[in-house]
This record gives sequence, C-alpha cells and structure tokens, in this order.
Amino acid sequence: MAQDAAAVTSIADPVCSICIANFNGETVIGPCLESVRNQDFDLPLEIIVHDDASTDASAELIRSRYPDVTLISSERNAGYCVSNNRMVSRARGRYILLLNNDAVLHRDAVRTLFRHAEQHPGPAILGLPQYDIETGGLIDRGSLLDPFMNPVPNLDRDRTDVGMVMGACLWIPRALWEELGGFPEWFGSLAEDLYLCCLARLRGVPVTVLPESGYDHWVGRSFRGGKVVRNALQTSYRRRALSERNKSFTLFVCWPTALVYPCFGVHLILLLLEGLLLTGIKGDRKILEEIYLYCLRALWKERDRLPRERYTAQTFRKVGVTRFFSAFTSVPYKLKMLHKFGLPNIHS
Repeated sequence: MAQDAAAVTSIADPVCSICIANFNGETVIGPCLESVRNQDFDLPLEIIVHDDASTDASAELIRSRYPDVTLISSERNAGYCVSNNRMVSRARGRYILLLNNDAVLHRDAVRTLFRHAEQHPGPAILGLPQYDIETGGLIDRGSLLDPFMNPVPNLDRDRTDVGMVMGACLWIPRALWEELGGFPEWFGSLAEDLYLCCLARLRGVPVTVLPESGYDHWVGRSFRGGKVVRNALQTSYRRRALSERNKSFTLFVCWPTALVYPCFGVHLILLLLEGLLLTGIKGDRKILEEIYLYCLRALWKERDRLPRERYTAQTFRKVGVTRFFSAFTSVPYKLKMLHKFGLPNIHS
C-alpha cells in the first residue's frame, strides 16, 4: 500500500529516510516526491529535502504541497555533498535512500531495496536499473569502472556486482554511511558516489545493483551535460572539470596498490595530452584552461590532503587487489565513446 503523506511525519521510527538534494528543481521535484508518496510499501518512511539556496520557486512548492516533507533550507549554495551530509545527519531511518530531485522511483522501488537489504546479511550499497525518463530506454544497471575511474554502464541483467551505483538512487544503511564518513565535502559535487562506493569496496562491502524495479531519470540536467544528444556526447566545461578532478582524487585515494604512484603520473600525463589535443582540434583554449589545467591545479592544491585520505582509506582495506579490481574493465571508456560518438561537444 502507498504510504499516506500525513502518516509519514507522525511515525517516530521510520525504516528508511529518503533524502533528496534540491537546487532549482521546480519543474522536477513534484514528480519525484509523488513517486515517493506512491510507493507500494507498508512500513514508515521519512522524506527529507535539502534546498540548496534555490533561486526558483521549488522550496515554496515543497512547503505548500508537501507539508509531510522535512525541508532543510540553505542560505548559501553548499553543493551536493554537503546537502546530502546534512540530510543524513537529520535522518532517523535505519536505511538511507539518496534520490536526485530529477529521479522518479518505480512504484515497487523501496520495497525491492528493503526486501533485499533485510534478506541478505551484512551491510551493502544497493542500486536499481536506471532508465531515461524521456525515452524509457535502459541507461545502466550500475556501472563498472575503467582503469581511470570512468564509469562504464553495465547492461548485463545477470551481473549484480558492480563498481558503483549512481547517487541519483543509492540505498545504504545509515550505520555504513556514518562508518564511511558520508560524502567527501571537499569534492563539492560530482563523483562523490564513485568515491563512496570505492571506499565501501575497499572494506569488502558489496556494491550491488538489483535486477528488478528501477527509476526514471532526467540524465545530465543538474550540470547541463554528460549525456548523448543526437548521437553526440554533450557536456559542459564545469561538469567536465569537476568530473576529471574528482575521478583523479578517487583514483589516488582508492587504488589498493603501490603502483598507484607511477600509474597516477601516467594518468596526469594522459589528461594533459587529452586537453592539448581537444584544445587543438576544437580551437578552444577554454578547454585546456577551464578543464585540464584547472584539474591539475586542484590536485596540486590538495597535495597534502590526498596522501592523508589515501592512508586512511587503505588502513581500513579488507580486500586484495584482485577483488577490488574485479569490477573494472581493461579498456578506457573514453576510447569507446570516442569511437562511437566522436569528440564531445563542450559548452558553457
């Protein structure tokens, strides 16, 4: 049965807290919240939304139409990581479901996740198949990872052990979230889900995508890009810059081998070469300045933090190199995308 909205706030001990980070989501937050309200789930849920200083009317819409929702309003834009950490710190549920404001849950989503979590001993990060809300097509069943921490969409229904599941719909026991330290606030936004999943896998915690149910998603709306449009990959300077920076952070911290040091050097050289080639071919110096040199400067700026974070992550490691890399592919995903779609279109 769908949970009555008024009942949600009256329950003292929710089973799951659904945490939705919102920024200027006036056109999408309604369908998202309706999908939560309409879950075929009999146990109590808590709904928390963090509004990250939106400049549209989304916060007012939530207050007026969804009084059952706990709304946390930020006076300043704090970013996706801080938004989620704030919500989980207020959450009372035994489980946390992180949900993007532009995601719409299938009606059996929470029931499917909860049933798996209760039936399988030990903590795990869980995800669901992701579908394009515009076309209905399958986007991924979680992602594998390439050697440079690029997510590689998993389309195999029989493969449930993956490298990461998207933060657009990520289920995690609250105790595990606290143990892992939540999202890294020094990331700002993007690839925080990758980092969290890699930390979990280092500790031997499964990252699993379930074959049933799913969610529909407006892909790439948050940072204006990261999707294929008319057979061409579209991205923005900011999205690409944050993605390259945060994937580089994750690679350095999480690779469970001393080979990370020479490999990280190779990674940086390849990044710079990629930037030079794209800049030369596109004739756009902003690509080099705002994406690749920005990434290198950010890595230098965090040169003291990164070894500390790596030491902590590796100290808690419980798995060997082979098991950690079991969810990786050997071929760089960018080469596959280049062969299939050509050079990306990068815009402001």
